[in-house]
Amino acid sequence: MARAANKVAASGTARMIATFAKARREQMGLTQEELGRLIGYTASAISAMETCAQPASDKMLIELERVLGDGMGIFEMARKFILLDKYPPQFADFAIMEAEAVTLSSYQTYVIDGLFQTRDYARALIGGSFPKLTDPNLEELVDARIARRSLFDREPAAMIELILDESALRRPFGSWEIQREQLHSLAEDSERDNVSVQVLSADRGLKGSHAGAAGNMVLVETMEHHHVVYLENQEQSQLVSDPTTVAQLSHRYAKIRTQALSPEDSVGLIRKLAGEERT
Repeated sequence: MARAANKVAASGTARMIATFAKARREQMGLTQEELGRLIGYTASAISAMETCAQPASDKMLIELERVLGDGMGIFEMARKFILLDKYPPQFADFAIMEAEAVTLSSYQTYVIDGLFQTRDYARALIGGSFPKLTDPNLEELVDARIARRSLFDREPAAMIELILDESALRRPFGSWEIQREQLHSLAEDSERDNVSVQVLSADRGLKGSHAGAAGNMVLVETMEHHHVVYLENQEQSQLVSDPTTVAQLSHRYAKIRTQALSPEDSVGLIRKLAGEERT
């Protein structure tokens, strides 16, 4: 049963959709039960959506557009904003920027970049966080993370580059089987024409300079060709737009790239680790 507290916490987008959906349903002379039957939901699910006790899911919005859409695409347009409501507050601004990026260059040291995560890996990672999340919140966050993968197939294509510290490839979340599936998926993603994946080997520090020691960063080129850097640590985030700082971080990223294995050697290592037997 949906909690009454959800209604109080419902976003402006959820409230707008609830109001519009109810108005359109009544305009079309449909009961909640009839609408539910048309879109594959129970009458109680429609009631929960209309009262914001349980805001519409992405799947429900697609069906509402099909049945209640008035030609303006209200429910379709709302999908983006409902999805943003599911992201942690510190990530929401970056999520919009990521979805519209011209180029995205990520360096990650501890876990696989969220954009590349499989559903099981994301669930194990998010579910293992502290404090623990309730199951409904967990699945919403997993859905939101997986939805980011649409960037891979967006037109026009975004150029996406990922550099991973080798430790992220060797650190399992949930189980070794989940980790192997994640590595297989990562290798497959690396074969996309608009994607490049490199690995910074574990012995980099033994070779002298280690440009990636300061931690994660994501460089973004926006549609307006502005350059920003997204930094995140302990659920705190920062979008850096100061040109001098962005330039410094961009140079550091470029150095990390030169110290990483080639894309071909990197994918070879990923595939090798994906086939490792663990006990």
